[in-house]
Amino acid sequence: MAGFLGGAYLWVKAFHIIFVIFWMAGLFLLPRYLVHHQEALGTPEAAAWEKREALLRRMILTPSIGIVWLLGLVLAANLGLFEGGAGLGWLHAKLLIVFLLSGYHGWAVGYSKKLAKGQGAIAPRTLRLVGEVPALAVILIVILAVVKPF
Repeated sequence: MAGFLGGAYLWVKAFHIIFVIFWMAGLFLLPRYLVHHQEALGTPEAAAWEKREALLRRMILTPSIGIVWLLGLVLAANLGLFEGGAGLGWLHAKLLIVFLLSGYHGWAVGYSKKLAKGQGAIAPRTLRLVGEVPALAVILIVILAVVKPF
């Protein structure tokens, strides 16, 4: 579907997917960093994890989430989401999951900053399990975007 994007549609979609991959790479990596950072609290190694997390946020996570949302909303508008286009239930569900995943992103960044202050309160096993949230979200998002079940 070309919509108002015309011939640029596939380019916008391609860059959206590229930045989704970057964002997911960061979201797969950050929780593992958090586990190691939390285990290193009170040691000199904690400062190294703090620097790694800050670099990951600055270079990958923050730019990627912004570009994903920007291009994603352009693509959604192109499909007619804001005009009440029919047959877009899959897109509503996808946007809900992306919204929740963005909240997870915010939580992980916030927890990283808490760890930088020496405050880690989540059990290591729980922290490892929470790190699997992005994988589950990606599975659902890809199925919704490709299969478009409703």
